[in-house]
Amino acid sequence: MTGLVAVAAPLLSLVDRFGYVGVAGLVFVESFGVPAPGETAIIAGAASAGRGHLNVLLIGVVAFLAAVIGDSIGYLIGRTGGRPLVLRFGRYVRLTPQRLDRIDGFMTRHGPKVVVIARFVEGLRQLNGIVAGMSRMPWPRFLLFNAIGAAAWVAVWTTGGYLAGNHLNAITATIHRYQLWAIAAAVLALIGYLLLRRACRHADATSPGEE
Repeated sequence: MTGLVAVAAPLLSLVDRFGYVGVAGLVFVESFGVPAPGETAIIAGAASAGRGHLNVLLIGVVAFLAAVIGDSIGYLIGRTGGRPLVLRFGRYVRLTPQRLDRIDGFMTRHGPKVVVIARFVEGLRQLNGIVAGMSRMPWPRFLLFNAIGAAAWVAVWTTGGYLAGNHLNAITATIHRYQLWAIAAAVLALIGYLLLRRACRHADATSPGEE
């Protein structure tokens, strides 16, 4: 949190200088695994638009396209390079073989939901496309849910940055605080759903057959 807020002001100056290209570039490289402040770049770009320097709709469009294309490249990396490539570079983002096994299994069972939600989670966002490709998620399905997640993610941060004005740091911190609550609620709802479905299956398996 503190790091994100601290980097917001320098990024605002950077985006003012490079405009849409700066926003697109940071979002693009972040989306296929490079540690870059793409999320904060969107906020900074939208805040610059709020001050009349850029067009907020164009910020949203370039950020969305950069996110979808970047994740698609990540998908291609995971699909063609596979597990050895991910493990070779995964250590730089603490992606151990054990964690990779858990992520891979979860993606196999809940891929589309993960693709959407991961866009809002630091760490998962950078590995989203790579793990989806490595898990052999069908490309059309990945593209659809990746676009849905990217659209929601860009909309949230573009709106937040545009409304921030001169209060960029405070609003960024507030949005992040409530974002964590929203993610926690989504995770709890998913866990509850899985437990309920498991209980129902168990009840069906143990109930006597009808005569």
